[in-house]
Amino acid sequence: MVKAKTPADLSITPRDRRFGRGIAQRRWWLNGDPVATAFFNALSVTFPKGEGFFIDSVRKFREGTPPRLQAEIAAFTKQEVMHTREHVAFNRHVTGEGYDISSLEADVQAQIDLTKSHPEIASLAATMCLEHFTAILAHELLADPRYLEGADAEAAKLWRWHAIEEIEHKGVAYDTWLHATRDWSGLRRWLVRAKVMLFTTWRFLGGRKRGIMELLRQDGLTGPRVGWRVFRYVFGNPGMGRKVLGQYFAFFLPGFHPWKHDDRALIGKAESDYADAMLPDTATA
Repeated sequence: MVKAKTPADLSITPRDRRFGRGIAQRRWWLNGDPVATAFFNALSVTFPKGEGFFIDSVRKFREGTPPRLQAEIAAFTKQEVMHTREHVAFNRHVTGEGYDISSLEADVQAQIDLTKSHPEIASLAATMCLEHFTAILAHELLADPRYLEGADAEAAKLWRWHAIEEIEHKGVAYDTWLHATRDWSGLRRWLVRAKVMLFTTWRFLGGRKRGIMELLRQDGLTGPRVGWRVFRYVFGNPGMGRKVLGQYFAFFLPGFHPWKHDDRALIGKAESDYADAMLPDTATA
């Protein structure tokens, strides 16, 4: 039996919040910057379908898991359901500004369908990898306030709230994977997760690039100079893509676990804004 390394005192706390209802949002809501706005909008489009896929993938393997992990899966599910609800609302703001996101949504669905055409353990492995992406992006978002500097207030609150909970439940899919593959050898487990991560990375980066460029195209922004602006934003300044590389590559190390990097201090700095909205039913050690 492979033992998980999630902190014994971890609490996964669903925070029931609603953002931006009835409030106008600028087309370029992030500091008036079309590139920064497109980066986050393209990411948001993936969440309603993607997080439903995460929930299904993890819950299919909850049978027989230890009681603590079952409670964490339940809390993870509640958090992801609320994330889906809020990003559906956020995406309505995006379409309300005249963006057509249908091709982006179709791209996400095609990737999900491709993954689901494989055995169910492949969906869990892909979820584990994508949850690592969301966790390291969430860490960087909370660690550096520049990413949301100049953002519309409700949009900034949404992204910080989402980041808090992504950090909090970052080990759930991984621990479920460890349980589901408990009869595998360590080498086999490492080879599969490394292969799936490489494949997932290729698809994730390609999909987000297509989404960003399509939204910018709808703003009338095309060509090599626009592509260079996107590259500079992601890997230059502020450079979220560059700054998460260390934690991304840590995934490939033998003995990796998401909670080897304990970044709960970031949650403590941000979560006070949501104390009045915590649901009473939480997962605790």
